[in-house]
Amino acid sequence: MRLLLVEDDEILGDGLKSGLTMEGYAVDWLTDGKQADEALQTHSYEILVLDLNLPGMDGLDVLRALRKRKDATLVLILTARDTVNDRVIGLDSGADDFVVKPFDMNEICARLRALIRRHGGRGTPLLEHKGVVLDPASHQVTVAGKVVEISQKEFEVLNFLLANKGSVISRARLEETLYSWNSEIESNTVEVHIHHLRKKLPAKFIRTVRGVGYIIDEG
Repeated sequence: MRLLLVEDDEILGDGLKSGLTMEGYAVDWLTDGKQADEALQTHSYEILVLDLNLPGMDGLDVLRALRKRKDATLVLILTARDTVNDRVIGLDSGADDFVVKPFDMNEICARLRALIRRHGGRGTPLLEHKGVVLDPASHQVTVAGKVVEISQKEFEVLNFLLANKGSVISRARLEETLYSWNSEIESNTVEVHIHHLRKKLPAKFIRTVRGVGYIIDEG
């Protein structure tokens, strides 16, 4: 899942990028609000993790500009501004959640999973379809009740396809979701992940729409 991290504190930003990458996110990290605003206009992200005190452009202005464009990217604010009024302003400006520094990395990851779950209209964290169960919290996949071993990228492909069940997802969209800037991507990388997944999932669980992309069918 593609995530934009905007944090100007080098130590904190580096720690967040490392932790979120280990959690399976494809993380792009910027330290300037204006650069973040430009990136949000030219790239597609599922999540924005946004500090408020930024050089170039204040985080709230980045958020307001995002919502003014009718961009529904999920936004988690990270800030040292800890008054109730600051939190109210952030949420009323379009943030989906708000975490005050200092914070625990486990809480950040849990809040992000909750945001993704709510956005998908799910009351449960589990993604289930035709005997396949994916648990985002434990990064575990079971098929007919048995745990299957899959790589991190295979997990992310399956997670994204299940979360968008019934929709055809192009190879380019999967690449954009799975990899951050400067990642080296082989031309057949997505096809390889799909091939490996198909060996571990029920027959015809992932269907290829020739010339378009991949889909997990409804029903």
